Amino acid sequence: MVADNCTDATADVARQAGAEVVESVKNRHKKAGALNQALDQVLQGLAGHDLVLVQDADTTLVPSFLADAVEAMAEDVGAVGAIFFGEPGGGLLGALQRIEFQRYAREIARRDYRADVLTGTATVFRAATLRQIREARLDGLIGGGTSYYSLASLTEDDEITKAVRTLGYRTVSPPGCRVVTEVMTTVPKLWHQRMRWQRGALENLRDYGLTKVTTPYIVRQGMMGLSVVALALYLVFTVWMLARGRPEFAPFWVAVGLVFVAEKVVTARGAGWRSQLLAGTLAVELAYDMFQHAVYLRSLWDMARRREERWCAT
Repeated sequence: MVADNCTDATADVARQAGAEVVESVKNRHKKAGALNQALDQVLQGLAGHDLVLVQDADTTLVPSFLADAVEAMAEDVGAVGAIFFGEPGGGLLGALQRIEFQRYAREIARRDYRADVLTGTATVFRAATLRQIREARLDGLIGGGTSYYSLASLTEDDEITKAVRTLGYRTVSPPGCRVVTEVMTTVPKLWHQRMRWQRGALENLRDYGLTKVTTPYIVRQGMMGLSVVALALYLVFTVWMLARGRPEFAPFWVAVGLVFVAEKVVTARGAGWRSQLLAGTLAVELAYDMFQHAVYLRSLWDMARRREERWCAT
C-alpha cells in the first residue's frame, strides 16, 4: 500500500491489517509522485517478466481479475487495464454514472477489449514496460518528467496509456478484469472529477501531438465536439418550434425518437432495470449529457486562456 501525505492513522491501520506500507517522502506531485516513489522501491527486486498491479484504494477487484490479467499478458501487450463499474448508492447521480460506466464497458467489448485508457482503478504492468517508459522519458522520447508516471499530466493513467502504446505495445481490458469503484455523490465533486479527466485528456493530446497513437483519440475528441454542436442545434430548434405555437409531430421523426430511446434503454441493461427505466425517460440523461458538454467546453476555454487547472480532491 502507498500512503501519501496522510494526516491520519491510515498507514498504521494498514500495517496492523497485514499490509506492507510504502510512505511517500516530501511528495508534491500528488498520485503520480507517490506511485513513482513506490515503484522505485518495488521494481528493484523484480525481473522484467514480473507483473505489477497498480490499484486505487476505493476499488474492489473481482476474484478472477489477476488470473485473467496474467492470461491476457501476451508478448505484445504492455499492460492490462480494468473495466470499471460504479458502486451502489449515490442517488440519481450515482445511477447516471453507473449507466455511463456500463455503456463504456460495452464500447470496450465492441473494440475487442482494447484499452484506450489504462484506468487508474486497476492496471497490471509488466515490470520491463515500466522500466522502458522511464528510460524513454530520460531519453526525451516522451515527456512528463524522468520517472514512470508523468508529473506533468492531470490524468496520469491516460498519459501512461499513450506512453505504453508509443513504445509499440498493445493495451487491453479483458472481460474478466472487472472492478467496482466509487461514484461521485455530489455535482461539485463530479464536476471537478470530469474537469480533471477532460482537461487532462486534451493536454495529453497537445503534448504528444499528432501521431499514429494519438490520431484515434483526437478523432474521438472531435466527435465529442460535433455532438455538442448537434445537441445545441436540437435544443435551439425545439425551443423555436415551441415558440411558434403547437408543435407538429411527424411520424418519421417520432419513429427516429423511439429508436433513440430504445438504444438508451438497451445499452443500460447491465446496470439493472431501474437504470433502464431512468434511461427510458430520456430527459434526465439529456441533462447529464449537457453537463458533460459543459465540462468539455469549459476545458477547451480554459486551455485557450492557458488557465492552470488545480487538482481538487474528490
